[in-house]
Amino acid sequence: MNPLLKTLAPVALAAVATVGAHAADFPVKDKVVSIVVPFAAGGPTDRVARDLAEALRKPLGATVVVENAAGAGGTIGANKVAKAQPDGHTVLLHHIGMSTQPALYRNLPYKTMDDFEFLGMVNDVPMTVIGRSTLPANNFAELRTWMNANKGKVNLANAGLGAASHLCGLMFMEAMQFDMTTVPYKGTGPAMTDLLGGQVDLMCDQTTNTSGQIEAKKVKAFAVTTAKRLSTPALKDLPTLQEVGMKNFEVTIWHGMYAPKGTPAATVKKLNDALKVALKDPEFIKKQEGLGAIVVTDKRLEPAEHKKFVAAEIAKWGPVIKKAGVYAD
Repeated sequence: MNPLLKTLAPVALAAVATVGAHAADFPVKDKVVSIVVPFAAGGPTDRVARDLAEALRKPLGATVVVENAAGAGGTIGANKVAKAQPDGHTVLLHHIGMSTQPALYRNLPYKTMDDFEFLGMVNDVPMTVIGRSTLPANNFAELRTWMNANKGKVNLANAGLGAASHLCGLMFMEAMQFDMTTVPYKGTGPAMTDLLGGQVDLMCDQTTNTSGQIEAKKVKAFAVTTAKRLSTPALKDLPTLQEVGMKNFEVTIWHGMYAPKGTPAATVKKLNDALKVALKDPEFIKKQEGLGAIVVTDKRLEPAEHKKFVAAEIAKWGPVIKKAGVYAD
């Protein structure tokens, strides 16, 4: 054997053994598992993460905490995980932004499909088309009539560039073939405040943000964006956008879990196994249903299928975003 190779062989074997040991030991005793949320505390993704953290503690046998790393539309938190030590103790919970950021950001600091290990999907969150309580319309047909009578005057609120409400709004305008004045805000909170106050007309946003306002009759609800009607009491009477004539209109704001690229396969399996157990937790399911979210039970729970799904979503949203001409540096 080459003397150099002879010298390096034990080192290489030791490195492999160390990685294997770390994978086998995961989670390390007395070391927390951090779920990084790339948005501010109190938002819909943060709520999902905190519910998930509780459900993961038992199957992982570890303390699970939520760490908020907000900014730049979720890219700061995602990049933090992409660059983290790949030992399973730092994971990411992100929503549909994982599939829209490649088109929205010219200088994305990571490669979505290459820099993460995909751990499995968590939930699907439907969207609702809602309006200010003072709108004269009370159903979708009346809304369409009112919009046509007010061309050039209708405005549509969103929570900022790349937000779920922004993306849904883009698709809604395209499907309606109706131009509206979009009004971006710095978050869902201020957007909803102005909708409640009657300063803006419409918004398309997640049930996690709208269900309570709909139930309290503080806003008017016109439709849901899912393929089938929802069973949630506050939303069960709302038609789907497909029912009112928008073929193939289906938008859900899903959440998935990720680890840094290079996380050992054994650790990825432990995280995936724990996620599958957590998503069957009755308390977690109850909390998600209360938010109008649907816990994932299909093949997207498998890492490979999760990755395939995100790739399809990137292909779906890229043309929509490029057509709208919206970009961030």
